[in-house]
This record gives sequence, C-alpha cells and structure tokens, in this order.
Amino acid sequence: MTSPGKPSVLVTGGAGYIGSHAVLALQDAGWPVAVIDNLTTGFRFALPDGVPLYEGDIADADLLARIFAEQGTGAIMHFAGSIVVPESVADPLKYYLNNTAKSRALIEAAVKAGVPHFIFSSTAATYGIPDVAAVSEETPQRPINPYGWSKLMTEQMLADVAAAHPLNFGVLRYFNVAGADPEARSGQSTAGATHLIKVAIEAALGMRESVSVFGTDYATPDGTGVRDYIHVSDLAAAHVLTLEALIADPARSLTMNCGYGRGFSVNEVLDAVDRVTNQKLDRRIEGRRAGDPDSLISNPARLKQTLGWQPAHAELDTIIAHALAWERKLRDLRR
Repeated sequence: MTSPGKPSVLVTGGAGYIGSHAVLALQDAGWPVAVIDNLTTGFRFALPDGVPLYEGDIADADLLARIFAEQGTGAIMHFAGSIVVPESVADPLKYYLNNTAKSRALIEAAVKAGVPHFIFSSTAATYGIPDVAAVSEETPQRPINPYGWSKLMTEQMLADVAAAHPLNFGVLRYFNVAGADPEARSGQSTAGATHLIKVAIEAALGMRESVSVFGTDYATPDGTGVRDYIHVSDLAAAHVLTLEALIADPARSLTMNCGYGRGFSVNEVLDAVDRVTNQKLDRRIEGRRAGDPDSLISNPARLKQTLGWQPAHAELDTIIAHALAWERKLRDLRR
C-alpha cells in the first residue's frame, strides 16, 4: 500500500541485487516505485508483482522523460552500473561509460524534468587504500582502479549540479554488501559473482569445488584480508531514511558511509559459512590480488547520527543464513 503524499521513486537497476532490495524496502514503507533496468545483470523475478518495469537504458533521454511523466517521479535511487573491480582495470572504458557517462545523462534528464531528489549508490572503493583503521567520510578519496574513479566522478558531478540547480542528493558509500531479504523475496542472483559470501555458499551447495583465499600474509590477526560486511536489507533501509531526509530538507545533501564499523577476515567469514552450513569448505590458498588493502572498515557514525539508522541484521551468521536461504530458493527458481 502506498501512502498519500509520498512521491513516486524511480529505481535504476532495480531488478539487480541491491536495487531490488531497495524496491522492497520502499514498497514496504508505502512509497510508489517504478524501475528502469536493461536486465543485463538484473532479473524480472527479483521485482514484486505490480512494480512497473521499464526495460531500457538509463542514458535514453526519451525513455526517461516518458517514465518521469507517466510515474510523476519525485526522486531517483540510482543503482545501475558495473561493479567488478578487476574488470574495470581490464576494460576501463566500459566503466567510464556505464558508471560515469550514463550517470551524467541520467542526472541531466532529472534536472530537465525537475526531479528534486537523487540518491546515488557509491562505494568505499573511492577511498582506495586508506591509511586509517576506520574510514570516515573525511578520509581522503584516492581511488586505485577505474571502478573507484568512475564512482567518484559521479559524486563530483552531483555536488556540482546540486550547486547549480534545485536538486539535493544523497551519496551512500557502500562497504561489502552481503546477505539477502530475510523473507527470501530477493537476493544476489548474478551468475559468476565475486562476492566472498556468495562464492562460499555456492561452494557449500556443491556449485563450486572450492573457495579461493587470496593472500594469507596481510597485516591482520589471521593474515587474511578484513572487510566490513553490511546486510543488504540494512543498506536498503538506509536508502529509505536518506530519501526521507532529503525530502524533509531540500537545501541539504548528504554523503555517508554504509557499514557496521567492524570487520571480519576472509577466514572468519569462511568459518561462519562452515558453521551455518554444518560442513567444511575446501579452501585454496592463492596469491594476493593487486590493490587489495589489508583491512577496510567503515566509521558509520554519520549515518547513525544523521538518520537514526540502526542495523537489524548485523550478525555475521544471520547474513550468511539469509544468503543461504536465497541461494537454495534461486536454485529452485532456475530448475
């Protein structure tokens, strides 16, 4: 049920992993929602019944103008883009097209149509390899790959456009997103995903022979890389709170890190998968990947203080259990 007075939200990439969870969170909170997705990495089955899906490109100005008119769009949540770091190094032009040039086209269309609120899916990759234990929004942004640069350029575009036009924005910099909707309505569905928890669960279900551990000589307690994992539904909830804050104060824009402020090593994650699935994964030790920092942990103080956000699914075993339930459902969907 949508609530009166809430503007329609256009979710780009809304049939993808994080976007589909944002759609669920918006719908659960009573917001009217529409989705644009080219379905290269998204899936129709990820969308609830009744959510309008426009299959197309976010750089298609005519299509966007039609969506804005038909839906009465009052806000955009922008998730569409490419996200695989090694691919960005091998094919940088793809990332500057999908993540930067097409974001520019989307922002221009929003300005022309007078859409006043814009929330952007950014990344901790804009920080590169930080020299602090917990990364705050003031930590210098020094990307080390085209993926991080392509997102940082869009952040800068939004700041410049907001200074020149009646638009405010929320930039949310994600750390490691994991898990699935607690009711198994959506989850991570892309084949060949590189996210550790999904890879480990695929191995636990017999879909992979082993899990690679890239480097055991990092400056961490057990030698494996440490990351801050955030449950995708907690992240989606942060987007809804950000939208409410932007509407409440159109003169203010927000930039916030999204994480829990604590990290788990690769070995700790794999131990948890062993525990939740009650089996032992085959771990293959390999060399470090270029550009992987020892540790990457957020300082989420601004997110909590600004929005009153509190995670509901922060336990690592819970994140893994939800991801496992989705992977089993996904296997049935594909049969």
